[in-house]
Amino acid sequence: MSMEVNERVDAKGLGCPMPIVKTKKAVETMNAGEVLEVQATDRGSLADLKGWAKTTGHEYVGTREAGDVLYHYVRKADPEETKEETPFPHEVTNEALNEVRTRDNVTVLDVREPAEYGFSHIPEAVSIPLGELEDRMKELDSSHTIHVVCRTGRRSSMAAHMLQRNGFDHVVNVKPGMSEWDGVLTEEKE
Repeated sequence: MSMEVNERVDAKGLGCPMPIVKTKKAVETMNAGEVLEVQATDRGSLADLKGWAKTTGHEYVGTREAGDVLYHYVRKADPEETKEETPFPHEVTNEALNEVRTRDNVTVLDVREPAEYGFSHIPEAVSIPLGELEDRMKELDSSHTIHVVCRTGRRSSMAAHMLQRNGFDHVVNVKPGMSEWDGVLTEEKE
C-alpha cells in the first residue's frame, strides 16, 4: 500500500497512552486533509487510534503491518468536522472498584489487548478488547453496573462512551486503571 503522508510519528516501543498522546500533538500542527503516519509496536494502538479518531472526528484511514511495526494512518479533519475529546462523566477509583468487584450485579470489563489481559488481570474481569467491543457487547448484561478498566483509563473511557451510546445505562470508567491496580490479580502461569 502506497500512501502519501505529510507527517510521521515514531511511537515504537511506547505503550498506552503514549501513541495517542504523540498522535494528538502531531495532528494539532497539521493542516486539514493532511495524513499522519503513526509507527507503533503496541498492539493496543490499533484500537486506541480507531477509538480516538472516532471520538475526535479525525479519519482513521487504515493500518498496515510490517514485521513487528504497525503503520497507522490518520487524516486530519477540517475543524468543523472535529469534536473535543471528552472524558466519560462517570468515573470511579481503583479502590472503589475493588470494594464492589465481587458483587452479583457488577461486571468488570477489561478492554485491554489479550496479551495485556493474559499477563495479569482482575480475577472477575471479562476480557473484550476495545477493538472488538462493538461486535461483542451483546455478551454483557446491560442490567449490571459495568466497570470498564484498561491500563490508564483512556481506552476504558472510549469503551464506556461506546457502551452508553448503545443503551448501557449503568457504566463507569475506572481510573487510573491497571497501571496502578494494587488489588488482587490473576497472573498467567509459565
